[in-house]
Amino acid sequence: MIEKIRAALKTCGISLWRINETVEETAELFFVRRQLDTRRSKDVHKYEVTVFRDVEGVGRGFTSVLLTASMEDGQIEKELADAYYAAQFAANPPYALTDPVQAPRKEKIGALAQDPLARSAGRMVRALFAPDTSEDAFVNSAELFVSRKLVHILSSEGTDVSYTDAGVNGEFVVQCREPEDVEIHNTFEYDELETGALSAKVEEALTFVRDRARAQRILRSGKYDLVLSGNAVGTVLSYYMQRSSAMAVYAKYSTWQRGEDVQGADVRGERLDLSLHATVPYSVEGIPMEDLSLLREGKLEAYHGPNRFSRYLGVKPTGSYRKLSCGNGTVPFETLKKGPCLWAVTFSDFQMDAMSGHFGGEIRLAYLIAEDGSVTPVTGGSVNGSILEAQRDMTFSERRYVTSEYDGPYAVRLPGVSIAGTEAE
Repeated sequence: MIEKIRAALKTCGISLWRINETVEETAELFFVRRQLDTRRSKDVHKYEVTVFRDVEGVGRGFTSVLLTASMEDGQIEKELADAYYAAQFAANPPYALTDPVQAPRKEKIGALAQDPLARSAGRMVRALFAPDTSEDAFVNSAELFVSRKLVHILSSEGTDVSYTDAGVNGEFVVQCREPEDVEIHNTFEYDELETGALSAKVEEALTFVRDRARAQRILRSGKYDLVLSGNAVGTVLSYYMQRSSAMAVYAKYSTWQRGEDVQGADVRGERLDLSLHATVPYSVEGIPMEDLSLLREGKLEAYHGPNRFSRYLGVKPTGSYRKLSCGNGTVPFETLKKGPCLWAVTFSDFQMDAMSGHFGGEIRLAYLIAEDGSVTPVTGGSVNGSILEAQRDMTFSERRYVTSEYDGPYAVRLPGVSIAGTEAE
């Protein structure tokens, strides 16, 4: 198929191109309560072809098209010709394409990448249901996907690299019927067989849904010391990842400069140590990827991003990262959430706006912790915070948390965050 695509590119007069070949096998399991309801397996072989076109006096444009092995030669040529035609209408300032790289295949090691998919799926299923031992709160349903893939990247510039990868992701719903019938939806994604992390997540979710069923609508508006945990911590810290991207800097969405103290002066909490973790050996463009130090002691050390925007800034292209690591964490979690504070644990939707620095979401469950240590589960209201105001006083837990996109402290404490409360009905 690769040779058919090469021949079609030549026939269409396309001299600049990239081919991303992906062969992926997936095991999918669907559960109702603890009973397996559906089992599926998939094998997908696809080719994404990106064609580049230089437009005189304007610049360089590109368009991508997805091809499959079942296509006839004529159909392949038509798809590529249409993509090449469209590329002229998406021209950008000129830039050099990715430097060519040739290397032997890089194999991912570890049980998830090397064991049969069924075995890995079985281990994760057992981890998912291990904490599900009570009748008052239980796992209502679950979906689990284990995948392994081979990625091959070729380019007209001479790149020829490949690697293997593997991952596991899914979702589960926990339910508690008394005193109020409540469900909470949860997702998970790991790039290793994180059985312990998954069991801990399910156990925590079962505790949360029990407390949500008896939570009160008594949260009043005001300023609170806010404790965030789990995925919300990575979401807040993603602000620094987005603002330091080559695309944001080039487009003037961010004015950050390397060496700048982006956390601000007079930091009373912890100075940020952030890095970007390379989860694959090559980016989609074939750029060799490695871990990158992003912030040290709150100062920006690097820009990051794909080839085009890095070239525009005159910095080394790093590829696009998906995993943020945080090296902070000095306080035991029990000390971190010492009252008075509000520990918000589940939201309808928690988001970070990198343009404004605002973060927030509607609270489904939080714990109102008083100065004397008493804890009241509450629901309703919303968080409306600003990282620009909170970043000087952030304190992180020693306890760690890991997903496919975040590796760092489980919790962070942010003082003086605005909460819109709700009166008791």
